[in-house]
Amino acid sequence: VLATGALAHFQMLYTPESALNGPSTIELRHVFNHPFADEHTMDISGIESFVAINKGKEKSMLDSLEPIEFKGNSNTGKAFASKYKAQRMGDHVLIVTPKPYFEKNEDAYIQQITKTIINVAGAPSDWDTNFKLKAEIVPLVKPYAIWEGGTFTGIVMSEGEPVPHAEIEVEFLNHDIDLKTNSMGKPYIEAPQDSFVTMGIKANKDGEFTFGIPKAGWWGFAALGVGPDTELNGKELSQDAVIWVQAKPMK
Repeated sequence: VLATGALAHFQMLYTPESALNGPSTIELRHVFNHPFADEHTMDISGIESFVAINKGKEKSMLDSLEPIEFKGNSNTGKAFASKYKAQRMGDHVLIVTPKPYFEKNEDAYIQQITKTIINVAGAPSDWDTNFKLKAEIVPLVKPYAIWEGGTFTGIVMSEGEPVPHAEIEVEFLNHDIDLKTNSMGKPYIEAPQDSFVTMGIKANKDGEFTFGIPKAGWWGFAALGVGPDTELNGKELSQDAVIWVQAKPMK
């Protein structure tokens, strides 16, 4: 497992709204960066797989991907944009698997299998499905129906089996994302110390964890090195599971 710290990497699968009142075509951005501090935007060299699952039916979305340049507050990196027609009621589980990224500072590769779940009209369907991915966080709380101040609970899985005592990094998306200019805005808040930029928690013996959500917005959870693939081109590979959840303010 690669070292943790303030410069944690997160594969983003961003859309502005996860709880839709009706059918809609949504904008998506696939960006590899540091969502809280935005120190650096990494280049995504390509996407191995991008699927949408609704009521058990899976559809490849690779053809929807368009290469873009995404501008962070420190630099610009290669990313992807896409659109998705969330037409049917229920949950739409979006899963992206990027090609592994070589992190020179660690002399190792990172691959983050990332899940974002969109709901249409409040009817649940696939949100808690275990898809038996190589690396996966299966939610026990609807990730699109969390109030600010609530909690998120998930189980870290690898190929359908729980991963005991998995190490998990947690970050808040601390910036607006401008879909028109493909850029990050200025930060909402400043961390009092580096430990608050990337927060570290661990799963229990059953792979389960719970985290209190202190602020409305998007929160990313990354379970590090839980996948079965551990080496690439003679280098260490950290195959991580990422899920994004969205909390809403009570107002």
